[in-house]
Amino acid sequence: MKLIYHKNLKPLAKNLRKSGNLAEVLLWKELKKKKLGYQFLRQRPVNKYIVDFYCHTLNLAIEIDGVSHDSKVEADIIRQNMLELKGIRFLRFSDADVRYNIESVVREIKSSVSITSQLL
Repeated sequence: MKLIYHKNLKPLAKNLRKSGNLAEVLLWKELKKKKLGYQFLRQRPVNKYIVDFYCHTLNLAIEIDGVSHDSKVEADIIRQNMLELKGIRFLRFSDADVRYNIESVVREIKSSVSITSQLL
């Protein structure tokens, strides 16, 4: 399924990529260049939202919940529910997990990628 996005999100996504936080940069090093066998995009507009990382082939979004996430939990739940209705699956990790336990995060992503790819 082709996902449409609002073109006005493109400049915002570009700015988010440039100003990525440490956890995003660390995880991007593990996801870029098809290191897990699939292409992930960083700060990707999807529908009327921007997700931290997205793999079109697997319909998989990865979100990193940072310190400011506490104030946006309800909005993030609504956003995730809307995108899940479009068939997108989500993995969520805390900023601290990515920073201090990246091996475990990557292991969980690899497991999800493996399971999802078997279903394709």
